[in-house]
Amino acid sequence: MEGSDSATAVLCMWLLYVAASHRILPHVSCLRSLMSQTRTDHTSAERRFAYGFALAAVALIASVPATGLPPKKPSVGLEGSWSGGGTVSFASGSTERARCRAHYSRAGSASYTLNATCATASGRASQTASVRQVGENRYAGSFYNSEYGISGVISVVLHGRSQTVRLRSDSGSAVISLSR
Repeated sequence: MEGSDSATAVLCMWLLYVAASHRILPHVSCLRSLMSQTRTDHTSAERRFAYGFALAAVALIASVPATGLPPKKPSVGLEGSWSGGGTVSFASGSTERARCRAHYSRAGSASYTLNATCATASGRASQTASVRQVGENRYAGSFYNSEYGISGVISVVLHGRSQTVRLRSDSGSAVISLSR
């Protein structure tokens, strides 16, 4: 290959490599340039190498998703059993440590139902909740404790295999950290 032809071929090969590593399609002119340079007076081995490289690059690029982005990892989701603890703050101003167990069941494509039981020094309480996804790894909804007739709002932030749950009502609030 001569000076500018050689530089063009190297540039095109580099662009093909970058395109493949970033999962984007290269400009067609690079493929044409590589293919046309194999038609000049090169040895049979050089032509076979250039054709093979161009075909391999096209096959590699054709195998990536058309979006140009790597596939998203599926969200771990809330579904399943969780346990942990945190702090309950009562409207009176007193606070207590709590230990909790929770189980989420999928209710829809972006919503869950929750059944949880928490124990503090002063007693044990069970509550149910419904949450819906409001952002990536964020959920919000309402909870109800039938035993004490308490209802309020709940928010959940998922951090992989752990989550932070915040509950708020007229009777108090709680911040609970749960993990699988």
